[in-house]
Amino acid sequence: MTALELQNRVSAGWMIFRIALEERLTYRGDFALGTMMRFLPIITHIFLWWAVYESVNGGRLAGYSFGDMVAYYLLSMLGRAFSSMPGLASTVAKQIREGEIKKYLIQPIDMLNFMLLGRAAHKVAYYTVATIPFAIMFFLCRGYFESGIPNLQVWIAFVLSLFMAFTLGFFLDLCIGLVGFWFLEISSLLFVYMLLNFFLSGHMFPLDLLPSHWHILISYLPFKYLAYFPAAIYLGKIPQESLWQEIGIELMWLVGMILLARVLYQRGLKRYSGYGG
Repeated sequence: MTALELQNRVSAGWMIFRIALEERLTYRGDFALGTMMRFLPIITHIFLWWAVYESVNGGRLAGYSFGDMVAYYLLSMLGRAFSSMPGLASTVAKQIREGEIKKYLIQPIDMLNFMLLGRAAHKVAYYTVATIPFAIMFFLCRGYFESGIPNLQVWIAFVLSLFMAFTLGFFLDLCIGLVGFWFLEISSLLFVYMLLNFFLSGHMFPLDLLPSHWHILISYLPFKYLAYFPAAIYLGKIPQESLWQEIGIELMWLVGMILLARVLYQRGLKRYSGYGG
Protein backbone atom coordinates (compact mmCIF):
# COMPACT_ATOMS: atom_id res chain seq x y z
CA MET A 1 0.00 0.00 0.00
CA THR A 2 1.42 3.37 -1.03
CA ALA A 3 1.44 6.46 1.18
CA LEU A 4 -1.23 8.05 -1.03
CA GLU A 5 -3.53 5.04 -0.70
CA LEU A 6 -3.06 5.05 3.06
CA GLN A 7 -3.82 8.77 3.20
CA ASN A 8 -6.98 8.26 1.13
CA ARG A 9 -8.16 5.44 3.40
CA VAL A 10 -7.56 7.52 6.53
CA SER A 11 -9.41 10.48 4.97
CA ALA A 12 -12.33 8.25 3.97
CA GLY A 13 -12.46 6.70 7.45
CA TRP A 14 -12.47 10.11 9.11
CA MET A 15 -15.26 11.31 6.81
CA ILE A 16 -17.40 8.23 7.60
CA PHE A 17 -16.81 8.73 11.33
CA ARG A 18 -17.66 12.45 11.17
CA ILE A 19 -20.86 11.91 9.18
CA ALA A 20 -21.97 9.11 11.54
CA LEU A 21 -21.31 11.37 14.53
CA GLU A 22 -23.34 14.22 13.00
CA GLU A 23 -26.15 11.78 12.26
CA ARG A 24 -26.22 10.62 15.89
CA LEU A 25 -26.39 14.21 17.13
CA THR A 26 -29.15 15.31 14.74
CA TYR A 27 -31.84 14.79 17.38
CA ARG A 28 -29.74 15.82 20.35
CA GLY A 29 -32.63 16.36 22.76
CA ASP A 30 -34.12 12.92 22.20
CA PHE A 31 -30.69 11.29 22.31
CA ALA A 32 -29.79 13.05 25.57
CA LEU A 33 -33.12 12.17 27.22
CA GLY A 34 -32.80 8.52 26.22
CA THR A 35 -29.26 8.44 27.63
CA MET A 36 -30.32 10.00 30.94
CA MET A 37 -33.20 7.55 31.37
CA ARG A 38 -30.74 4.64 31.37
CA PHE A 39 -29.37 5.83 34.71
CA LEU A 40 -32.68 5.59 36.59
CA PRO A 41 -32.48 1.81 37.32
CA ILE A 42 -29.23 2.37 39.25
CA ILE A 43 -31.07 3.43 42.42
CA THR A 44 -33.40 0.42 42.24
CA HIS A 45 -30.46 -1.92 41.76
CA ILE A 46 -28.59 -0.48 44.76
CA PHE A 47 -31.65 -0.89 47.01
CA LEU A 48 -32.05 -4.46 45.76
CA TRP A 49 -28.51 -5.37 46.79
CA TRP A 50 -28.98 -3.52 50.08
CA ALA A 51 -31.96 -5.78 50.83
CA VAL A 52 -29.90 -8.86 49.91
CA TYR A 53 -27.04 -7.88 52.21
CA GLU A 54 -29.44 -7.20 55.07
CA SER A 55 -30.16 -10.94 55.13
CA VAL A 56 -26.52 -12.06 54.80
CA ASN A 57 -24.69 -13.07 57.95
CA GLY A 58 -21.23 -11.55 57.96
CA GLY A 59 -22.08 -9.00 55.31
CA ARG A 60 -20.08 -10.52 52.43
CA LEU A 61 -20.96 -12.55 49.36
CA ALA A 62 -18.12 -14.35 47.56
CA GLY A 63 -15.70 -11.80 48.97
CA TYR A 64 -17.86 -8.80 48.04
CA SER A 65 -19.05 -6.41 50.72
CA PHE A 66 -22.07 -4.22 50.06
CA GLY A 67 -19.75 -1.38 49.08
CA ASP A 68 -17.87 -3.66 46.70
CA MET A 69 -21.15 -4.75 45.13
CA VAL A 70 -22.31 -1.17 44.50
CA ALA A 71 -18.89 -0.27 43.08
CA TYR A 72 -18.97 -3.42 40.93
CA TYR A 73 -22.41 -2.57 39.56
CA LEU A 74 -21.34 0.94 38.56
CA LEU A 75 -18.14 -0.32 36.93
CA SER A 76 -19.92 -3.16 35.10
CA MET A 77 -22.47 -0.64 33.86
CA LEU A 78 -19.56 1.38 32.48
CA GLY A 79 -18.21 -1.74 30.77
CA ARG A 80 -21.60 -2.56 29.28
CA ALA A 81 -21.88 1.01 28.00
CA PHE A 82 -18.73 0.35 25.98
CA SER A 83 -19.54 -3.19 24.83
CA SER A 84 -23.29 -3.13 24.18
CA MET A 85 -24.31 -2.70 20.54
CA PRO A 86 -28.08 -2.17 20.53
CA GLY A 87 -29.66 -2.98 17.19
CA LEU A 88 -26.43 -3.91 15.40
CA ALA A 89 -27.15 -7.61 14.74
CA SER A 90 -30.77 -7.00 13.75
CA THR A 91 -29.75 -4.13 11.45
CA VAL A 92 -27.16 -6.27 9.66
CA ALA A 93 -29.65 -9.13 9.23
CA LYS A 94 -32.30 -6.72 7.97
CA GLN A 95 -29.93 -5.20 5.41
CA ILE A 96 -29.04 -8.68 4.16
CA ARG A 97 -32.68 -9.74 3.99
CA GLU A 98 -33.82 -6.62 2.15
CA GLY A 99 -30.85 -6.40 -0.20
CA GLU A 100 -29.49 -3.16 1.18
CA ILE A 101 -25.89 -4.31 1.37
CA LYS A 102 -25.59 -3.89 -2.43
CA LYS A 103 -24.48 -0.34 -1.69
CA TYR A 104 -21.32 -1.70 -0.05
CA LEU A 105 -20.60 -3.92 -3.05
CA ILE A 106 -20.84 -1.24 -5.73
CA GLN A 107 -18.88 1.39 -3.80
CA PRO A 108 -15.28 1.33 -2.53
CA ILE A 109 -16.48 0.95 1.07
CA ASP A 110 -15.87 -2.06 3.29
CA MET A 111 -19.11 -2.89 5.10
CA LEU A 112 -17.47 -4.11 8.31
CA ASN A 113 -15.18 -1.10 8.66
CA PHE A 114 -18.05 1.24 7.83
CA MET A 115 -20.20 -0.22 10.61
CA LEU A 116 -17.31 -0.20 13.08
CA LEU A 117 -16.71 3.50 12.47
CA GLY A 118 -20.44 4.17 12.80
CA ARG A 119 -20.55 2.43 16.18
CA ALA A 120 -17.43 4.28 17.32
CA ALA A 121 -19.19 7.55 16.47
CA HIS A 122 -22.24 6.39 18.42
CA LYS A 123 -20.10 5.72 21.50
CA VAL A 124 -18.43 9.12 21.23
CA ALA A 125 -21.86 10.78 21.04
CA TYR A 126 -23.13 8.65 23.94
CA TYR A 127 -20.25 9.52 26.25
CA THR A 128 -20.45 13.18 25.28
CA VAL A 129 -23.90 13.13 26.88
CA ALA A 130 -23.31 10.47 29.56
CA THR A 131 -20.04 11.78 31.03
CA ILE A 132 -21.77 14.13 33.47
CA PRO A 133 -24.32 11.54 34.76
CA PHE A 134 -21.56 8.96 35.14
CA ALA A 135 -19.39 11.48 36.99
CA ILE A 136 -22.26 12.38 39.33
CA MET A 137 -23.06 8.72 40.10
CA PHE A 138 -19.42 7.85 40.78
CA PHE A 139 -19.02 10.96 42.96
CA LEU A 140 -22.12 10.18 45.03
CA CYS A 141 -21.04 6.54 45.44
CA ARG A 142 -17.34 7.25 45.98
CA GLY A 143 -17.57 5.95 49.56
CA TYR A 144 -18.43 2.48 48.27
CA PHE A 145 -15.08 2.09 46.50
CA GLU A 146 -13.43 0.47 49.48
CA SER A 147 -10.43 -0.76 47.50
CA GLY A 148 -9.37 2.84 46.85
CA ILE A 149 -7.71 4.20 43.72
CA PRO A 150 -5.78 1.51 41.84
CA ASN A 151 -2.15 1.85 40.78
CA LEU A 152 -1.00 2.89 37.32
CA GLN A 153 -0.69 -0.67 35.98
CA VAL A 154 -4.26 -1.47 36.98
CA TRP A 155 -5.47 1.80 35.47
CA ILE A 156 -3.80 1.01 32.14
CA ALA A 157 -5.27 -2.51 32.12
CA PHE A 158 -8.70 -1.15 33.06
CA VAL A 159 -8.81 1.44 30.28
CA LEU A 160 -7.42 -1.07 27.77
CA SER A 161 -10.08 -3.62 28.78
CA LEU A 162 -12.84 -1.05 28.16
CA PHE A 163 -11.69 -0.33 24.60
CA MET A 164 -11.20 -4.02 23.90
CA ALA A 165 -14.70 -4.67 25.31
CA PHE A 166 -16.10 -2.22 22.75
CA THR A 167 -14.37 -3.97 19.85
CA LEU A 168 -15.18 -7.47 21.11
CA GLY A 169 -18.82 -6.55 21.71
CA PHE A 170 -19.03 -5.11 18.20
CA PHE A 171 -17.69 -8.21 16.45
CA LEU A 172 -19.74 -10.60 18.59
CA ASP A 173 -22.96 -8.81 17.58
CA LEU A 174 -21.74 -8.46 14.00
CA CYS A 175 -21.18 -12.21 13.69
CA ILE A 176 -24.72 -12.87 14.90
CA GLY A 177 -26.04 -10.44 12.28
CA LEU A 178 -23.94 -12.02 9.51
CA VAL A 179 -25.63 -15.35 10.19
CA GLY A 180 -28.47 -13.68 8.28
CA PHE A 181 -26.74 -14.74 5.06
CA TRP A 182 -27.80 -18.31 5.90
CA PHE A 183 -30.95 -17.69 7.99
CA LEU A 184 -32.89 -14.64 6.86
CA GLU A 185 -34.80 -14.48 10.16
CA ILE A 186 -32.49 -14.50 13.18
CA SER A 187 -34.80 -13.01 15.85
CA SER A 188 -34.91 -16.23 17.91
CA LEU A 189 -31.13 -16.67 17.72
CA LEU A 190 -30.66 -13.03 18.63
CA PHE A 191 -32.95 -13.38 21.66
CA VAL A 192 -30.95 -16.36 22.96
CA TYR A 193 -27.66 -14.53 22.34
CA MET A 194 -28.84 -11.37 24.15
CA LEU A 195 -30.05 -13.44 27.12
CA LEU A 196 -26.72 -15.26 27.41
CA ASN A 197 -24.83 -12.02 26.89
CA PHE A 198 -26.71 -10.26 29.70
CA PHE A 199 -26.20 -12.99 32.29
CA LEU A 200 -22.76 -14.34 31.32
CA SER A 201 -21.18 -10.91 30.90
CA GLY A 202 -21.57 -10.26 34.62
CA HIS A 203 -23.81 -7.24 34.16
CA MET A 204 -26.52 -8.59 36.47
CA PHE A 205 -24.20 -9.87 39.22
CA PRO A 206 -20.49 -10.71 39.66
CA LEU A 207 -19.58 -14.03 38.13
CA ASP A 208 -17.79 -14.90 41.40
CA LEU A 209 -21.23 -15.61 42.92
CA LEU A 210 -21.69 -18.62 40.64
CA PRO A 211 -20.71 -22.13 41.77
CA SER A 212 -17.05 -22.87 41.03
CA HIS A 213 -17.70 -25.31 38.18
CA TRP A 214 -19.98 -22.81 36.41
CA HIS A 215 -17.49 -20.01 37.00
CA ILE A 216 -14.72 -22.09 35.44
CA LEU A 217 -16.91 -22.91 32.43
CA ILE A 218 -17.89 -19.27 31.85
CA SER A 219 -14.26 -18.18 32.17
CA TYR A 220 -13.58 -19.96 28.86
CA LEU A 221 -16.22 -17.85 27.07
CA PRO A 222 -15.74 -14.31 25.75
CA PHE A 223 -18.79 -12.80 27.48
CA LYS A 224 -17.06 -12.03 30.79
CA TYR A 225 -14.81 -9.51 29.04
CA LEU A 226 -17.81 -7.32 28.20
CA ALA A 227 -18.66 -6.22 31.76
CA TYR A 228 -17.22 -8.41 34.53
CA PHE A 229 -13.57 -8.20 33.53
CA PRO A 230 -13.13 -4.38 33.52
CA ALA A 231 -14.93 -4.10 36.87
CA ALA A 232 -12.92 -6.95 38.39
CA ILE A 233 -9.67 -5.31 37.25
CA TYR A 234 -10.52 -2.01 38.94
CA LEU A 235 -11.64 -3.67 42.18
CA GLY A 236 -8.51 -5.81 42.40
CA LYS A 237 -10.37 -9.09 41.91
CA ILE A 238 -7.89 -10.12 39.22
CA PRO A 239 -4.46 -11.02 40.72
CA GLN A 240 -1.81 -8.74 39.24
CA GLU A 241 0.42 -11.70 38.37
CA SER A 242 -2.29 -13.00 36.00
CA LEU A 243 -3.66 -9.63 34.89
CA TRP A 244 -1.78 -9.36 31.59
CA GLN A 245 -2.34 -13.02 30.87
CA GLU A 246 -6.09 -12.34 31.02
CA ILE A 247 -5.62 -9.30 28.79
CA GLY A 248 -3.81 -11.56 26.33
CA ILE A 249 -6.68 -14.07 26.36
CA GLU A 250 -9.14 -11.26 25.67
CA LEU A 251 -6.96 -10.13 22.78
CA MET A 252 -7.00 -13.68 21.39
CA TRP A 253 -10.80 -13.72 21.56
CA LEU A 254 -10.90 -10.35 19.82
CA VAL A 255 -8.63 -11.45 16.97
CA GLY A 256 -10.63 -14.68 16.64
CA MET A 257 -13.95 -12.81 16.37
CA ILE A 258 -12.51 -10.39 13.79
CA LEU A 259 -11.34 -13.31 11.65
CA LEU A 260 -14.68 -15.09 12.10
CA ALA A 261 -16.58 -11.97 11.00
CA ARG A 262 -14.40 -11.70 7.89
CA VAL A 263 -14.95 -15.37 7.03
CA LEU A 264 -18.71 -15.11 7.55
CA TYR A 265 -18.86 -11.97 5.40
CA GLN A 266 -16.80 -13.35 2.52
CA ARG A 267 -18.63 -16.68 2.45
CA GLY A 268 -21.97 -14.99 2.96
CA LEU A 269 -21.45 -12.82 -0.10
CA LYS A 270 -21.23 -15.96 -2.20
CA ARG A 271 -24.76 -16.84 -1.08
CA TYR A 272 -26.12 -13.32 -1.33
CA SER A 273 -28.87 -12.86 -3.91
CA GLY A 274 -29.28 -9.09 -3.72
CA TYR A 275 -33.07 -9.07 -3.89
CA GLY A 276 -34.89 -6.01 -2.65
CA GLY A 277 -33.20 -2.75 -1.71
